[in-house]
Amino acid sequence: MKILVVEDDRETAAYLTKGLIESGYTVDCANDGRAGLFLGSSGDYNAIILDRMLPSMDGLALLGALRAAEIRTPALILSALGSVDDRVKGLRAGGDDYLVKPFAFSELLARLEALLRRGVGVPMTTKLRVADLELDLLTRTVKRHGRSIEVLPREFRLLEYLMQNAGKVVTRTMLLEHVWDYHFDPQTNVIDVHVSRLRAKIDRDFDAPLLSTVRGAGYMIRDGAR
Repeated sequence: MKILVVEDDRETAAYLTKGLIESGYTVDCANDGRAGLFLGSSGDYNAIILDRMLPSMDGLALLGALRAAEIRTPALILSALGSVDDRVKGLRAGGDDYLVKPFAFSELLARLEALLRRGVGVPMTTKLRVADLELDLLTRTVKRHGRSIEVLPREFRLLEYLMQNAGKVVTRTMLLEHVWDYHFDPQTNVIDVHVSRLRAKIDRDFDAPLLSTVRGAGYMIRDGAR
């Protein structure tokens, strides 16, 4: 599932992004209101985590613009403004929940899960398939040709992102942003190591390879990759 985080404080944004990725979500970030509105207007997200006080456009104004455009993606508002009046304003502006800073990540995650259970926003995809390879997002399992494949949590997230972008070249930068922490050195070989291990698990004992390296560009998973 795909989450949009709109937060101008870099430490908070990094904290949220890291925690959400580790919890199995795909995350995009915007650090001001206008960027958040641009991304949120796509309607491509299952939920939005939205700071109230943002540069260029206030969080409530952003939310109002989305709702006026019939974008109904569930929104969890984050704010240091915690009075009853502030919370009421946030909910009336179109927010689905309101969490006061500072907050515990476990509570944020529980509130996010509750929003997602309501089924608003992008329809929830529970299984991804490429040829005879199947990834189940609910049971966190991988199968190919009906055979179970054991993968580690990071390998699962790597495979999920590749399968979400099946048939497209996925660059190292994209993987660093969506599967690993933003602060990884782009020159690190951690991606190559994990891709190699994943390839061995999903391709080695099967006739048709699915995961390929696109020289000088990145990686791609597709039916009949060579």
